Amino acid sequence: MITVIAFIFMFGLLVFVHEWGHLIFAKRAGMLAREFAIGFGPKIFSFYKNETMYTIRLLPIGGYVRVAGEDPEIIEIKPGHLIGVEFNEEGKVKHIIVNNKDKYPNAHIIEVESIDLTHELYIEGYDPQDYETKKRFEVDRKAFFIMDGMKTQIAPYDRQFQSKTVGQRAMQLFAGPMMNFILAILIFVFIGLFQGVPSDRAVIGEVLPDSPAEEAGLLKGDEIIEIDGKLVNDWVDFTEVVRANPNNEIDLVVLRGGETTELTITPKEVKVENETFGQVGVIQAFEKSFFGAIKYGFNLTYETTKLVIVNLMMLLTGQLSLDVLSGPVGIYDATDQIVQRGFVSYLMWTAMLSVNLGIINLFPFPALDGGRLLFVGIEAVRGKPVDPQKEGLVHVIGFMLLMLLMIVVTWNDIQRLFL
Repeated sequence: MITVIAFIFMFGLLVFVHEWGHLIFAKRAGMLAREFAIGFGPKIFSFYKNETMYTIRLLPIGGYVRVAGEDPEIIEIKPGHLIGVEFNEEGKVKHIIVNNKDKYPNAHIIEVESIDLTHELYIEGYDPQDYETKKRFEVDRKAFFIMDGMKTQIAPYDRQFQSKTVGQRAMQLFAGPMMNFILAILIFVFIGLFQGVPSDRAVIGEVLPDSPAEEAGLLKGDEIIEIDGKLVNDWVDFTEVVRANPNNEIDLVVLRGGETTELTITPKEVKVENETFGQVGVIQAFEKSFFGAIKYGFNLTYETTKLVIVNLMMLLTGQLSLDVLSGPVGIYDATDQIVQRGFVSYLMWTAMLSVNLGIINLFPFPALDGGRLLFVGIEAVRGKPVDPQKEGLVHVIGFMLLMLLMIVVTWNDIQRLFL
């Protein structure tokens, strides 16, 4: 149960932060954000606030913000359609009733001759009982379609995605991944404040029992200042020599209580897959520092970003197979193992996944944020947008391919776990 709660919280947090970035910058640019969704598929829970429907959906495989103009409008009214209209106190149309008009006794029925809900915001048509007099009605900028009892706000052109500048659209698309990087930095900073940050020097924080370090006489608080005749500036200098010398004696000069002590240590040989290296059984010391924690947050986010990009490039060039990828099932299994290691490990895992999500979404593949950014960039270079229908088709195909990849990855996860 703890793993289930941890997974749901982690997944919800990563998706929420990502989509919240899209939502905030859409609203800042004046776009109409119709829906803010966590998950895909059937709705489990929803509520409406400030022009946006907030929903939680059944399938935990992502989320989205539905901005007017990014996709074709669901409701389209053409000449000849019979609609019902209701008015506000100013005499403007506030509700456009598409079907089930008999349920709205106060609605005025109109056979549409012409309609513009994007630029001029009007409806012209005839009362079915009086075709001699054409009537024209102004439509409120925040009017609603009502279809099957569900309300959908109309979107004047200046509220649509494509009406905004290249910069505003690019920022709205980039904001999701950006928020994932910011979340990772904040989590890493919190970890640094909570447990401290690795010392800039090669200071021993813990000596493991029955280890080469204990046999050699190393103690907690010792600072390694020289190894194998070389000066030690940081922990990396120390560990590089240790890893390179399995089963070989190494001379150490240790600073202990203001005095230097000479020790000899023999790293234990460790084999992991095809790699052999030395290990002495010590853990680096941590120090409490506010500014050090901030630096730690940025550095760890940068290092994680590099690691994800390197692995992604290896995947694209065939150096890694699809078997290394994990979907929700694999991530859940990894979360189960990590939760057992403690709260800090769980936070570290969450931050790393946040970086991963940010990078994957910036990848220039159709349907991803990076793919949409690519089309905005092409528009900036060409000076005119790509045909919306062609772009939409590309994104639909991209989304289908992503769903296929998700199925393959999930099947691989299930095979690893149960078969």
